[in-house]
Amino acid sequence: MDLAPSPAQERFRAELRDWLATAVTWGDGDRPPQFADLDDEVAFLRQWQRTLAGGGWVGVHWPSEYGGRGLGPIESFIVAEELARVRSPELVGRIGVNLVGPTLLAHGSDAQKQRWLPAILDAREIWCQLFSEPGAGSDLASLTTRALRDTDGGWVLDGAKVWTSYAQYADWGLCLARTSPDQPKTKGITAFAVDMRAPGVTVRPLVQMTGDREFNEVRLDEVRVPDDHRVGDVDAGWRVAGSTLAGERATNPRQLVIHLQAVDELVRLAAATGADADPRIRRRLAMSYADVRIFQLHTWRALSRLEHGERLGPEGSMVKLHWSEASKRLHALAMDVLGDAAPLWRGAAGNPGDGRWQRAWLYYQASSIWAGTNEIQRNVIGERVLGLPRERVPQRSGGGSLQ
Repeated sequence: MDLAPSPAQERFRAELRDWLATAVTWGDGDRPPQFADLDDEVAFLRQWQRTLAGGGWVGVHWPSEYGGRGLGPIESFIVAEELARVRSPELVGRIGVNLVGPTLLAHGSDAQKQRWLPAILDAREIWCQLFSEPGAGSDLASLTTRALRDTDGGWVLDGAKVWTSYAQYADWGLCLARTSPDQPKTKGITAFAVDMRAPGVTVRPLVQMTGDREFNEVRLDEVRVPDDHRVGDVDAGWRVAGSTLAGERATNPRQLVIHLQAVDELVRLAAATGADADPRIRRRLAMSYADVRIFQLHTWRALSRLEHGERLGPEGSMVKLHWSEASKRLHALAMDVLGDAAPLWRGAAGNPGDGRWQRAWLYYQASSIWAGTNEIQRNVIGERVLGLPRERVPQRSGGGSLQ
């Protein structure tokens, strides 16, 4: 594993830091503006992504003909790392930039790339991911959304999707639908680009524990999709989805930097509140520090493999499993450090951090669910990394197998 940056990579980081010093309008160490209304927040995030794209800092790993810089995974990691360092908010178009874009580059037609890729980078068009369903989350191959051939050669989609981030603002959705229900689970699925403003698309925001509403339920009722919006071959959607999901697990530089910052902040908070007088708290702080450094080493190892042209295999599940469990331990510790202030929310008197730790604790309860539940990650590690026998699963009442 080679951890030494090249001179070119060091110059790239310095260039980005100089640019951010001028572009970032919030103070050093401060956070971006907080918005009471999600519409205002999304408008701010669109403008921020447009600013970043104008500087050439969005999709640096994309080919230059589609607006990127044609750079490698290390440079992409540096951008995410430096943006997190200045507490930049996540890209409002991150699904398009990090997941849909690479998927289109791998499987889209030339016309699809020319049509969709340029508008992703500057957030002119926002994409969502229509994968998970009410009855098919981590077991994605059990999805039941149907796509039937229309008389004009196109497709008609019917079904429901859920946990769809920013669907209420999305222009397009990358959707998986079953085109051959008589085929085995992963064999009869096709990927489509769905116009989120098309007749039959209904979006219903879901209120989360944090009070936020970026997740949504999406209904597809006889939604017509032309055949030239199909991504990849018919019944080859599982292979297309593999390109999308590969980007979710093995490296997560933003979460790495956020958690490095969180450990430092929590140590300072423990000192300020006197919680560090408790030896049990001190031991847990030390463990959180070790956890995040292990996360860092896992990430560097994955980056080193990518930089040397190696594919990331199922080992990526170990990274996701480790950091999500470590995050939950860290934020549980934060609640103990806060002590009597832990139940308080924003604006409450005597509330250290003005509710940021409380919101983070709620938010990261879901870290063991998103990007594939940790139960699934453990199965992947056991079966595909350690070579253990496949888990035996019960038969469905209708006679079909769950796997």
